[in-house]
Amino acid sequence: MNMQMTKIIKQISCCLVLALGMASCSETDGTWDPYTNWQARNAAWYEQVSDSARTAIAQAKAQYGEDWEAHCEWRRFKTLQKSADYDTQQATDSVCVHILKKGTREGALMPHYSDTIRASYRLFLMPTQYEGADGALYTQQKVADQTYYGDYDAQVAAPAVLAVASTVEGFSTALQYMVPGDEWLVYIPQQMAYGSKAQTTIPAYSTLQFHLCLHAVYRAGSGVPSWK
Repeated sequence: MNMQMTKIIKQISCCLVLALGMASCSETDGTWDPYTNWQARNAAWYEQVSDSARTAIAQAKAQYGEDWEAHCEWRRFKTLQKSADYDTQQATDSVCVHILKKGTREGALMPHYSDTIRASYRLFLMPTQYEGADGALYTQQKVADQTYYGDYDAQVAAPAVLAVASTVEGFSTALQYMVPGDEWLVYIPQQMAYGSKAQTTIPAYSTLQFHLCLHAVYRAGSGVPSWK
């Protein structure tokens, strides 16, 4: 994980985990359970992330007007799996994005729902906090899936090939706003992820956090060339 992303995750985790409370008592006495009240805690965590994004966007718009996007690293994107006239104030109908790096948008392909992409990603569950043997509080964040190990390095990380339509609603929504070269932290509410259906490494009702790097876009029917 690069230093910039580590700093962002720590800043968000510090504020949000303290607000939500510890998952349980102590890792050392055998009572620590990171999944205690998992559904409610995940919902509260996403609400806090969404509030942070909305506040940052509102401040940028107030200060910079129509040029706000050049001065704000946060975005909120409403689900693309509902009709264009669908309007809601529900935070859980949108994904939140923190931009780490921007690709060149001029002339670049943005993925369509029917396209295939190459991307590198690491998927995190929400941060949990516990009391260590020394009495100090520690935060951990489980990695549920990943296409690379160690610090992300675009020169050596072999990306995955994914059909946009095969991914969960929140992931496919975020992808359709990206261009190759974009590196984002994407926060997906449980309603736009797996909801009540547990996966092998993902408990039911999990908010998902992706470190997502888009490398290439292939239009439907164009084929997918070999990587490097």
